[in-house]
Amino acid sequence: MSETPRPTGEPARQNVTLDSAGNPAHGYLALPPAGRGPGVIVIQEWWGLTGHIADVTDRLAAEGFVALAPDLYGGSVAHDSGEAFRMMQELPVERGVDLLSGAVDHLLGRPEVTSATVGAVGFCMGGGFVLYLAAKDPRVGAAVPFYGVVQGEIPDFSGLRAEVLGHYGERDETVPVATLDGLRRTIREQSGIEADFRLYPADHAFFNDGRPEVYDAASAAQAWAATTDFLRSTVV
Repeated sequence: MSETPRPTGEPARQNVTLDSAGNPAHGYLALPPAGRGPGVIVIQEWWGLTGHIADVTDRLAAEGFVALAPDLYGGSVAHDSGEAFRMMQELPVERGVDLLSGAVDHLLGRPEVTSATVGAVGFCMGGGFVLYLAAKDPRVGAAVPFYGVVQGEIPDFSGLRAEVLGHYGERDETVPVATLDGLRRTIREQSGIEADFRLYPADHAFFNDGRPEVYDAASAAQAWAATTDFLRSTVV
């Protein structure tokens, strides 16, 4: 993951409180123009619940989804890559998945949500959490990791019920393309689901338009169109 610093002083974006394993947590919720729609969880990069993640959440809402980005860092936002790495390391995978399952509870309990399942879209660290969450929670019907970083052991996918669409950069040194065949094979062998992993002529974090040094507009647009089509067909 890049050493490029983030702007300092950016607050975490929060506008909703939810229950997470019996504890209060927070997140950013966006409703579609119609006021109702299928539910989608948006999972942050290692920087935190930044303006970029809130913007992605707003964009999903504009596409007709009730979108919720839970705050995995409890209000903190990293200012540089060293801090981001430390914050990511201090978040146990099990704790992150519990918080995300609480976000699924919250979404499916909202009257605006019309679906019986939710989608999960995540980026970098959040892309890895997409896979951990979908492997554990059968209420996730669609899993979309963008260049997902799996921390530690690969999840046990025997309980996976979600269809999987992944987006990866061909020049991504953080998530090497060579690792994807093994991940795809593990998912298929353990769950029977054939993951659709798509490659783009781009670097890690190519979807993040707040980082011009890696942002690839053409790849981002292609991945976004595929993601919204996929969510509409699978989150019901």
